Amino acid sequence: MADTERQTDRRLERAILELLDRRAPDATICPSDAARAVYEGDDDGWRALMEPARRAARRLVAAGEVEITQGGHPVDPAKARGPIRIRRR
Repeated sequence: MADTERQTDRRLERAILELLDRRAPDATICPSDAARAVYEGDDDGWRALMEPARRAARRLVAAGEVEITQGGHPVDPAKARGPIRIRRR
């Protein structure tokens, strides 16, 4: 993995946690919120960070920091397909 890719991964993880810290304890965010927070352009280039943001969320699930939900219910990150939300555990 390239060093810049690793840095982006860490920035996405931090963005997820910081965005959640600014919300109510039971609030959720979309991976796109983290992708937009990390992306430095003003076009839609943040979309390229969507899958890296989802991977960052899965790493945070493994670390016990967050859970991934669909329809308001926690789901196994490996089985989640389609839109997901992220919230604090």
